[in-house]
Amino acid sequence: MAMTITEKILAKAAGKDKVVPGENVWLNVDVLMTHDVCGPPTIGIWKREFGEQAKIWDKEKLVIFPDHYIFTADKYANRNVEVLREFAKDYQIENYYDVGTERYKGVCHLALAEEGYNVPGTVLFGTDSHTCTSGAFGMFATGVGNTDAAFILGTGKIWEKVPESLKFTFNGKLPAYLTAKDLILQILGDITTDGATYRSMEFTGEAVYDLSMNERMTLTNMAIEAGGMNGIIKADEVTEAYVKERTGKPYEIFESDPNAQYHSKYEYDASQIEPTVAKPHSPDNRDIVRNVAGTELTKCYIGSCTGGKLTDFQFAAEIIFGSEVKVPTFVVPASTEVAAQLEVETHKGISLKEIFIKAGCEIAQSSCAACLGGPDDTVGRAQDKDVVISTTNRNFPGRMGSKKSEVYLASPLTVAASAVTGVITDPRDFM
Repeated sequence: MAMTITEKILAKAAGKDKVVPGENVWLNVDVLMTHDVCGPPTIGIWKREFGEQAKIWDKEKLVIFPDHYIFTADKYANRNVEVLREFAKDYQIENYYDVGTERYKGVCHLALAEEGYNVPGTVLFGTDSHTCTSGAFGMFATGVGNTDAAFILGTGKIWEKVPESLKFTFNGKLPAYLTAKDLILQILGDITTDGATYRSMEFTGEAVYDLSMNERMTLTNMAIEAGGMNGIIKADEVTEAYVKERTGKPYEIFESDPNAQYHSKYEYDASQIEPTVAKPHSPDNRDIVRNVAGTELTKCYIGSCTGGKLTDFQFAAEIIFGSEVKVPTFVVPASTEVAAQLEVETHKGISLKEIFIKAGCEIAQSSCAACLGGPDDTVGRAQDKDVVISTTNRNFPGRMGSKKSEVYLASPLTVAASAVTGVITDPRDFM
C-alpha cells in the first residue's frame, strides 16, 4: 500500500506494516521535550496521576530546556525554572540544560537539532506548538499539551490519529532575495491559519532541497501556523551530514511513495515569489513587501526559533553591513551555539557580531525573549503603539507584548533592510 513519509514513520512507531489517515494508533515515543513554561505543570500532572512513586519511562529520552521566561526578575518565571532544577536533581535527568550554566543551550527547537536529538525516521513530541520544527530532519515531530506529555513521561506512549497529508512543491532555484520565511508566508496566505488543521505538511522540490538545514527548519517550524499537526521534509545528504556531526545514533530515511494519497497538492515556481510579509494581526494576512513599503516602524527584531539561526543573521548582515539602523533593532541568537558563531562567522572580513554592534543593534542573550511577549523586563518586548517588523512566527495581538502594538512578520533580509531605513523596505532595494 502506498504511503506518505509521515504515514510510514507513524507505522514504524506503531509497530505496524501500514497505517491510513484517520486511523488511531498507539505510538512509541523516541524523545519527549519540555521547557520552563510547560515542564512544571507536566511534572505535576505526572506525579498526581502516576503517584508519588512515579517512574519516568526512559530518562535518556526525556530532554528539558529552560528557554522561554528565563532572563527576567519575575519571581513566577524564576520559580518555574526552580521546579525544573529540583526535578532534574531528584530524578537525575542528564538531559537537563540549566540556564546559568555552561550546559545552557537556548531555544529548545534549535537546541534539539544542535544536540543531536533530531534523528530521521523517529518520533518526537514536545510541550510546545513549534516542536514541528524538528520535522525538517525527515522525522515526525509535533506539540502536545501537558496532560499528554505527562502520559508519555510515565509510559513512553501516546494515542494519536494518523493525519492526512498536504504536499507543497517549490520548483526551480530560489532567488537570492528570498528565504524560507517568504516561502512559508506564501503558503499561509494561500491556505490560511486553519488550512492544514490536524494534517501533515510535506515540503519538497528543488528550491526546498537547496536550502540549508537552518532554512528547512523555518519551513517546518511554521506548519503549526496553518494548524498543521506536523511539517516534514525528506532527509537527504544535507540532513545526513548535519546529523552525523552531532550524533552517532542510527537512523532510517523514509520517503513518500510516488502514488501516495494526499488531501491536496500545491506547486510553486520559486522564481515568481516576491519578498513577503504577514501584516497585523495574523500570520496568514499576507502581502508583498512592495505593497506595504514605507510603513513607519518603531522596532525591528531578528530572533526566535524561526528567525534566530545562523543563516538568519548571515542574511541580515549582508544588508546591514556598513550601515546604521534607524530604529531600535534587537538581535537575539536562538541558541548559545549561534551566539558563539556570531563572533567567528564573518562578512567581508568582519564578524557578524561586530557588524551588528557597529550598526547600533542591541544583542541579547539566547532565549525566546520577546517572541512570546514575556515579563515587562523582557528585551525587545513590544510596548503600546509599537510598530514592529520581526523574523518571529506569530503576530497575534499581544504576542510580542502589548496588545496595542502591531507586528509584521518577514524574512531576515526584509527586517534588516527595514532596520536600515526605519520603514518597511523591500530587500531588493539593497541587493
